[in-house]
Amino acid sequence: MSKRRTRRAPSPRPSRLEGPAELRTLAIESLESEGRGVARHEGKVVFVEGALPGEVVEAQTLRRGASFDQAQTVRVIRESFSRREPRCPHFGLCGGCSTQHADLRTQMAAKQRWLEDSLQRIGKVEAETLLPIVYGEEWGYRHRARMGVRGLPLPRGALVGFHERKSSYVADMKQCENLPPRISRLITPLRELVTGLDMRERMPQVEVAVGDKVDVLVVRNLDPVSEADAQALRAFADKEGVWLWLQPKGPATAAPFHPLEMPGLDYTLPEFGIRIAFQPTDFTQVNHGINRILVRRAVRMLDPRPGERIADLFCGIGNFSLPLASGGATVVGIEGAEELIVRARTNAEANGLASRATFECADLFDVDEGKLAAWEPFDKLLIDPPRSGAAELVKALPDAWPRRIVYVSCEPSTLARDAGILVHTRGFRLMAAGVVNMFPHTTHVESIALFERDSLNS
Repeated sequence: MSKRRTRRAPSPRPSRLEGPAELRTLAIESLESEGRGVARHEGKVVFVEGALPGEVVEAQTLRRGASFDQAQTVRVIRESFSRREPRCPHFGLCGGCSTQHADLRTQMAAKQRWLEDSLQRIGKVEAETLLPIVYGEEWGYRHRARMGVRGLPLPRGALVGFHERKSSYVADMKQCENLPPRISRLITPLRELVTGLDMRERMPQVEVAVGDKVDVLVVRNLDPVSEADAQALRAFADKEGVWLWLQPKGPATAAPFHPLEMPGLDYTLPEFGIRIAFQPTDFTQVNHGINRILVRRAVRMLDPRPGERIADLFCGIGNFSLPLASGGATVVGIEGAEELIVRARTNAEANGLASRATFECADLFDVDEGKLAAWEPFDKLLIDPPRSGAAELVKALPDAWPRRIVYVSCEPSTLARDAGILVHTRGFRLMAAGVVNMFPHTTHVESIALFERDSLNS
């Protein structure tokens, strides 16, 4: 084996030092949930930015704490075979990614380990089966994004992009490898557009929504748009082939600006023959390819049958409801946002599923046994909550139903908490759990878990 040369690590910029600089040689044991390497030095844990498991690095101390220290990799002495050159030239400055210096298998192994650790440490549970990791495409996957805009005094121009790592400043960037190439290439033209606008200092963000037939940019405008700005925005939309919306206040105020007539935003779930329409400010999964796989896995795990009643809780615009109904089950989607319920009903009609998929608006964070008892019994549940999880909901489940739950989670700690409730107080077993790569190169963990009730399995 040839000797591997030492090298400097492509890693995030160091934070401001507190106290004198200190260099230490550290052996990295694992990755923690913010993507930093974990080492131990003189009995204390050290979190090391830019380091990977199996490496020996020279690290500069950033902060010292009572129970752990924080450090920054200065030089890689012994390099991991999983280390690679980051594809994006802005890695380390832009806060959108944290693990581009690790190959995809290392990233996903860490996410699986974070999920397992959360289940054991927080929920005191362990999955009977670990599901195969879903990797997916790792570049150009991001079909939704919110980019910051910083208009600078002339002649300095403007910045358009994601925030800098651990900062509210907009990064000086010209591309993003996570965005589809046609969207990434718009960053420089957008900077040029904003530079010439009267409202460049009153335009805090541009939201991107990519559909199968059209790309939408939602411009947040704090002031009314001048006629000169309106002409510039229309010319940009025509030249770049995008649909521009304006959003003067909250998301509900977003409306088409130019052109006024375009194909609507939508995405497909081909396996189920379903097309789902959405508005650019609606919540949808950012990764359409992984979403298709996630929906397929959820439907197969829940195994809907004709004659069964299934509830899709936190149903949004029908992403899981409609595929579940396509197999013949009766599905009730429940969601707290009325505008999403309207969209879900429209999608059910458009896909010929309105007779089997109905939707109700209800606050699923304010539930108890009495409120749940008012619903007719459901054989199975799909739960897809926000990061805060569904603790009150799972606590309130009756003893008689459901017999099976598929839980889709975007936060391992709240999934683990809710899994502990289901297993230790509601009579369920955690049959299976695993991770899917919804956000490559980040520490975001998307996971799915299957629960079954022992007493109702016969």
